[in-house]
Amino acid sequence: MRKPFIFSLLLFLVAGTGWSQDPIPYWKEVQALRQKDSLAFPAPGQTLFIGSSSFTRWTDVQDYFPKQKILNRAFGGSTLVDMIRFRYDVIYPYQPKQIVLYCGENDFASGDSVTVEVVMERFKTLYSLIRARYPLVPFLYVSMKPSPSRIRLMPKYEAANQQIKEFLKKQKKSAFADVYSKMLNADGSPMDDIFIQDRLHMNAKGYAIWKKILEKYLLP
Repeated sequence: MRKPFIFSLLLFLVAGTGWSQDPIPYWKEVQALRQKDSLAFPAPGQTLFIGSSSFTRWTDVQDYFPKQKILNRAFGGSTLVDMIRFRYDVIYPYQPKQIVLYCGENDFASGDSVTVEVVMERFKTLYSLIRARYPLVPFLYVSMKPSPSRIRLMPKYEAANQQIKEFLKKQKKSAFADVYSKMLNADGSPMDDIFIQDRLHMNAKGYAIWKKILEKYLLP
């Protein structure tokens, strides 16, 4: 059954209270993806991209990887919590040949109380849920990037990236793609010219760096 209990409950709450705003973050974005699937459900055997805005904004990702069939189901500026919440909508419905995740950066940005330990627990929870549905599908995690607008969070990103990398080394059919180190200047600061004006999201130069790294991991 594709419609999970949480959505039935939320629909009841919306109808009963007359809310005009999203009942939970990214509700509208996810429902738009569900509507898209209802019109033309994705074919099996594609590479499933999931996660936050660095994937959401990569609208021409298919052009970067012509040898793969990319199914991009990233949404908004989602966190790992959002990915867990909407797994029945943007992860579970498909039959991917590979799953690629970029998420975690926004968890730290959501508040100073979010520690590396908290993010690791969230990541492990999401990973276990993905594995429960897809025990044999190859999984790739793309490291959190060093965004200039979030320099203060870079030590947390570095620590979490390292712990996720070590965790995935012990898992079957799992890999870690390091984009973080390739987006730094020689002095360790984030490159400025690979980001758009908000200094958070990437321009074509930034995605070109990602392409060069990810094409080594994506299945043909």
